[in-house]
Amino acid sequence: MGCCQSRGADSKANRIARWRSTGIVALRDAKLKTFPDEVLDLDRSVRTLDLTHNKLVEIPMDISKLVNMQRLILATNLIDRLPINLGKLQALKVMILDGNQITSLPDELGQLVRLEKLSISGNMLMSLPETIGSLRNLSLLNVSNNKLKYLPESVGSCFSLEELQANDNLIEELPASVCNLVHLKSLCLNNNKVSQIPPNLLKDCKALQNISLHDNPISMDQFQQMEGFQEFEARRKKKFDKQIDSNVMIGSKGLDEGVDL
Repeated sequence: MGCCQSRGADSKANRIARWRSTGIVALRDAKLKTFPDEVLDLDRSVRTLDLTHNKLVEIPMDISKLVNMQRLILATNLIDRLPINLGKLQALKVMILDGNQITSLPDELGQLVRLEKLSISGNMLMSLPETIGSLRNLSLLNVSNNKLKYLPESVGSCFSLEELQANDNLIEELPASVCNLVHLKSLCLNNNKVSQIPPNLLKDCKALQNISLHDNPISMDQFQQMEGFQEFEARRKKKFDKQIDSNVMIGSKGLDEGVDL
């Protein structure tokens, strides 16, 4: 009995030592209902925290102690809100919260100025905070499969954005500021209620190679008559030809671009 307890203690001690030396804490599919205290006690040692597919209901305020964390992955849990001191995680570059029950994001999200990838698909968001415009290093924003009716005007200030995924929402129109996203390569808005897009989008977003607007009220005629359509089509075709020349295997989604006829 004592021997078994000793081995268990050694195992836990070894695990904590490994986390501290590597900076990587991975506890996927561990049936966790709360954040492990031993992880929070690691403080500055944690660089990556992956608690995917557990039963976590909330993120504790003490997560702010993990000030050197760069990757926070909490997909497929039961989380319904984020702590307001989230902004103290100043080193954070990647945050993945897909498949939870989050209804809103705190304004403090805008304090994560080093964030490069934010994925929060499959939640219950009805809006995004205006402070999202402070995320100037954000290259990927995935808010698909929520209940968004619009994107905030400030999204146009995410100047590094290359990929914006907002499929399966209730979005009716895009803010004009989207035209400021000069590095945007891919815009996915399938299954929304978009009837028109900003008239200068194709002209101003000169890096744009892919637009997906299937299952929206917008027509192909509207799309083709936009200024800059020919240039956009040339970029899209060049991208497609390059993939074929490189023998890159891509799924049907990669070829299925544009709007429904």
